Amino acid sequence: MTAPFSVEIGDEVNLEKIDDSSIIYGAARIYGENTLISPEVKLGFEGPVTLINCQLGTAVELKGGYFTNSVFLNKSTMGSNAQVRSGCLLEEEAGGNHCVGLKQTILFPFVQLGSLINFCDCLMAGGTSRRNHSEVGSSYIHFNYTPRQNKATPSLIGDVPRGVMLREPPIFLGGQGGIVGPVQIDYGTVIPAGVICRQDFKTEGIHWTSLTSLEKKKESAGAYGSDITRKVKHNIEYVANLSALRQWYRHVRREFFMKEPYGDLLYSGAGMVLDEAIAERVKQLRLFAQNIETSMEVVTKIMEKIYPGSVSRAQKQFLQNWPRMEEYLSGNNEEKIGLKKRDSFVKIMHRLSNKGNSYLESIQLLTPAQTQEGTDWLRGITKNIITECINNNPDASRRKEK
Repeated sequence: MTAPFSVEIGDEVNLEKIDDSSIIYGAARIYGENTLISPEVKLGFEGPVTLINCQLGTAVELKGGYFTNSVFLNKSTMGSNAQVRSGCLLEEEAGGNHCVGLKQTILFPFVQLGSLINFCDCLMAGGTSRRNHSEVGSSYIHFNYTPRQNKATPSLIGDVPRGVMLREPPIFLGGQGGIVGPVQIDYGTVIPAGVICRQDFKTEGIHWTSLTSLEKKKESAGAYGSDITRKVKHNIEYVANLSALRQWYRHVRREFFMKEPYGDLLYSGAGMVLDEAIAERVKQLRLFAQNIETSMEVVTKIMEKIYPGSVSRAQKQFLQNWPRMEEYLSGNNEEKIGLKKRDSFVKIMHRLSNKGNSYLESIQLLTPAQTQEGTDWLRGITKNIITECINNNPDASRRKEK
């Protein structure tokens, strides 16, 4: 501590979880019984820091701001005046510059955020190293709250099955722009500065999107007049990717965590973030279903003349299926999917770990065939969950891969 009298540490903090080699520059408040500060961490170099129940890996730098109930893995960074709220997971060497706001955000290794950014409720991957990484330009927003007051708006920027392998082209989101969630953006996408993205991009290349006109629609307050199929599908796919990532942590990453200083605590913290991330998305879908039910009551026979019949049918179908969908999404069912592929790939990763390689080194040492094997396992999880939840005939999709 460079200025011990300016550092406040709560009585509940376990001092054995604050490594002696960490540096706290002063004007810091540290609270929470689950707080972990690993070796070579630097806190508050650019401004005051408040840290509450966060787990920080080796050589993490949080230069100033407010951080709560989130996990920062080795060498991740955040500039001054950041606000990182609950449910965030920044993997190795990911980070952002000053004035970045995050909540329920997952950044894969090397992903970088500029300054003056609000990037909540999304997962971003892409890139292979710090020199070849996905980037979000300054003054960027992920719009995650709708005029109908729901937050069933998570965006997948990349995905889990391919993203964890660190082989995909980076994604570039130009500054002074934004995403209207939920959207899905594939690897290799370049969205120029100043663009508001309102649609999915599933192919590589430079994409322009703009709103040239505002179409006026007659809608009753509280009524959902548009087709909800896309929104529901995107939410299910987001949860499916989170479930695949949770399996990745449980069966692949755990081995590597256990060999690091305080690795068991980092692993536990990351697991809690992923559990809470899935619960949050299910909660937001539940609230969305309640809003749809209210909307169906608002739409009178007169309003039904305005909306296509398919809109009403889609809403009724979703309400009918939601109890089954919620039960499945909350049931940890991904643990039963693709067991043979999982065990085969896990053995490969364990062999690399036993040779003394770090997690990132092991991923980068995988052959193309081994990479595909791991991707196939995780993709099987996402596809199975999507089929179980969205297929109109639940019994037709209960074929688990053994």
